[in-house]
Amino acid sequence: MLELKNITAGYQGIEVIKNINISFAKGSITGIIGKNGCGKTTILKTAAKLLKPMAGEIFLNGESITKLPEKELAKVVSFLPQLRSTPNISVYNLVMHGRFPYLGFPRIPQAKDKAIVEDALAKLEIKKDRNKNVRELSGGERQKVYLAMVLAQDTDYIFLDEPTTYLDINHQLEILAIIKELKDMGKAVIMVLHDLNSALTYCDKICLLDKGEVIIYDTPQAVYNSREIEQVFQVKCEKVIMQAEGQSQYVFSL
Repeated sequence: MLELKNITAGYQGIEVIKNINISFAKGSITGIIGKNGCGKTTILKTAAKLLKPMAGEIFLNGESITKLPEKELAKVVSFLPQLRSTPNISVYNLVMHGRFPYLGFPRIPQAKDKAIVEDALAKLEIKKDRNKNVRELSGGERQKVYLAMVLAQDTDYIFLDEPTTYLDINHQLEILAIIKELKDMGKAVIMVLHDLNSALTYCDKICLLDKGEVIIYDTPQAVYNSREIEQVFQVKCEKVIMQAEGQSQYVFSL
């Protein structure tokens, strides 16, 4: 269990998130939603120890993560940002970057590391692209490579900042299906999503933020029933049951 207790954090002395108390369990998907600038990415960065909180504490299995060395934390927590430069590197070598926390000096991969990378390439169905330069790939293909890198890192907690943004619908659904597989592997996936329907459909828990504070943190059904999404986004939300799949979808209107 990864827990944020009374967390306040921000940048250059300015608070962005305030008094955050939430926890993330393995084998689950948490969606963090809210309007632009409400602190969604700040929560991810703080929870992943990329941003030092101004107040509060983060606990991993009951122990403060401040006591955990960076290399050891990188074996437990991974973070995939939304915006990143595209490296001039092969697909295989980028996925191998996920093994760096496990490599000793001078970072020479062992047989186990190579096997894990091969497995990640296979699971993401990108073995055919192993020798391609990452810069040659489309946005959706590139995102799969980054997810393979995260898979190779083999952490219990995976933070994803808008993993489906700027992708076409086919690649969006493909990425969301991969994220569900990560959950089935026992990982805790915590992701920022702008698509409210995807958040309510694919996530086990929803954290709705407004002005840096948690408005509600509960199951999609409970969040829908609360009507808090309608208040925060100033929209109407209607739940629709798709008869063919028996799955709930959510329609939003002004």
